Amino acid sequence: MGEKRRGSLRAWLPNQHGAWAMLAVPFAAGVFLGGPDAGPRWAHLPLFAAWLAGYVAAFHAQQWLRLRRLSRNPRAPRRHVRPALASAALCAACGVPLLFPYPWLLLAALCAAPFVAVNTYYAWRNRERALLNGLAAVVPACGMLLVTVRMGGGALADGWRPALACLLFFAGTVPYVKTMIRERGSRTYYRASVTYHALAVPAAYALSPWLAALFAAYLARAALLPGRGVRVAVVGATEVVGAALLLAVLILLF
Repeated sequence: MGEKRRGSLRAWLPNQHGAWAMLAVPFAAGVFLGGPDAGPRWAHLPLFAAWLAGYVAAFHAQQWLRLRRLSRNPRAPRRHVRPALASAALCAACGVPLLFPYPWLLLAALCAAPFVAVNTYYAWRNRERALLNGLAAVVPACGMLLVTVRMGGGALADGWRPALACLLFFAGTVPYVKTMIRERGSRTYYRASVTYHALAVPAAYALSPWLAALFAAYLARAALLPGRGVRVAVVGATEVVGAALLLAVLILLF
């Protein structure tokens, strides 16, 4: 029975493991930023549930579209229907009540919609691993920092620098992870990743000198680790540590 439950849970959870840090870190950073009168609110809890459920619903809906187009087996897409509908229902149950005290959340959702549309298009075309698809997913995830700052009573001006820092980091993980897994051995991706991270250091310095030091460490890992046979699990753990360090530095700085 326990094995069956674990198998069912695994089928419901998206297999894009790196996405969870991207969903959580900007959200959490915004919760704890925003000035002396800002901070965590009870409304952040249902918002976080709606945020994660919305991601799961979008993932399964996109997989349904992809398999419906590609699979010769008409039953293949069906396994995504129940997770998509249940997650969408949970997202609505947690998110819709928040529109009454925070009606501007609807505008935030509309701003995220074009990026979700890009991800849906790439899923439909069976090109989910495309570089542009990964970058499109990063933008609304980092934009959630502004949403949680605003919900916590902070001004948007308090969130733009940490949001940009998140964008710099998570956008860099897209080409870097490719150099470690799917595009390992590709000199083109390696050069692109190292170049991006080298440019990110002065960009981070413009936000804070302390951030520049952190991004210098990200540059070192992008330059030194590819080609060394690092296991996938270690790559994932390294990125989780990098994201956690970013969260800690953002909370201390801003």
